[in-house]
Amino acid sequence: MKPAFINFNDEILPADTKVMGIANRSYRYGDGLFESMRLMKGQLKFADLHADRLQRGMKALKMDGYSAMDAWFLRDRSETLATRNKCKHGRLRLTVYRESDGLYTPSQNKVGFSLELQPMEEPRYFLNEKGLIMDVFTEVGKPLNYLSNIKSCNSLVYVMAGIYKNQQRLEDVFILNQNKFLCEAGSSNVFVLYKDHLYTPALSEGCVEGVMRQVVINLALKNNIPVTEAQINPEILYEADEVFLTNATKGIQWVMGYGVKRYFNQVSKALMDELNNL
Repeated sequence: MKPAFINFNDEILPADTKVMGIANRSYRYGDGLFESMRLMKGQLKFADLHADRLQRGMKALKMDGYSAMDAWFLRDRSETLATRNKCKHGRLRLTVYRESDGLYTPSQNKVGFSLELQPMEEPRYFLNEKGLIMDVFTEVGKPLNYLSNIKSCNSLVYVMAGIYKNQQRLEDVFILNQNKFLCEAGSSNVFVLYKDHLYTPALSEGCVEGVMRQVVINLALKNNIPVTEAQINPEILYEADEVFLTNATKGIQWVMGYGVKRYFNQVSKALMDELNNL
């Protein structure tokens, strides 16, 4: 089912309305950021975490009005759009862009936004029945700087990783940072279980500051599973007991294979059960 309506700068419009001009800065320069979120039973999941990350990102990009895009704003706009679309469960994408004239240098820093809703059938997260087959993407490393943790509209590293994934007939890929340490996956954060201890790349390693990453860290610690945010050599993937991916729309996805290595999914299943109880 396709959504009937979108929210464009606080105006509810038919989803096929042409709303963006050629001078839009997110189109021209990738001058924006976005939040991928999950709606369940008509309510936005983890609104506070999404709002915190969005506001930090807007502030880092020197955008005006970041304080207005709080958890109340996200809940209100998401639930209003869901009601208009007669949809209770789905995937939401909020895109915030700098609305300004100018070339690389903007003439001002006010923002515009769009909110889209893609309906889904079930009000819960599902662990994939068949584990993912993955490999390491080595053509482009993700740069390390203070913009690396932001879900920005400049996504060429992920695009190239996705092309490689399709060419190699994989289900996802591991992305390395510029120093060739583990960073993230194509659209997810990465967790590695090694000797009953969870490891995930630290934010200093360039990964996106994932909302589900933080949720899963909290769930693991609550269930007495130690977690370390660290610099991770990809060679550990040959020794790991489990590897799984996290993002806000899918929850947890377990990895079955990397090369000839095969993984279990016991902890992945347990954490997914805990996630669905939140």
